[in-house]
Amino acid sequence: MHHPDPASPTLRTTALDALDERARKVAEHITHRRHISRNLGQELERGQGTLGQRAADAVAGFGGSWTFVLLFGLTMLVWVSMNAVLLAWQGHTFDPYPYILLNLVLSMLAAIQAPIILMSQNRQADKDRVRSEHDYEVNLKAELEIMMLHDKIDQLQKNQWTELIALQREQLHLLADLVAQRPHTPPPVG
Repeated sequence: MHHPDPASPTLRTTALDALDERARKVAEHITHRRHISRNLGQELERGQGTLGQRAADAVAGFGGSWTFVLLFGLTMLVWVSMNAVLLAWQGHTFDPYPYILLNLVLSMLAAIQAPIILMSQNRQADKDRVRSEHDYEVNLKAELEIMMLHDKIDQLQKNQWTELIALQREQLHLLADLVAQRPHTPPPVG
């Protein structure tokens, strides 16, 4: 019965065709002994994106900072204080309680800020997906390299056992020759 040679080009081509794109990429890197890991942080920062994407990132970065929270709190405090001072000095305010104008401004801010933050989060999710795929490729390559090292160690161990058995056989033959050459003397009587 004929068994296919695992090293045959036809079998290798068929096996490569069965792999998905990432696994094929990893196999190519292993075959050509090239590194697969790279600094994705720098690559993702180089491809900054469009002006709108960068603006969304900046708004989300500022909107999620303590500076924004403190400025927001200070603005609210100034707004309410100015209305209280105007009410005390002039008897009327520019935004009487319950601060309808302030509520309108806050609603507009939330309406504009929410989709911009979502755009930034979507962009960050895309970056995370790219990093995750890269991590998978690096881990797959490491796993395959470890498996190949195990195979090499197993092969070395098998070769060592074969050599050890051959040495023991040779030693047994030498011992048998020595015993055959030695004159036979009767055991001492005691």
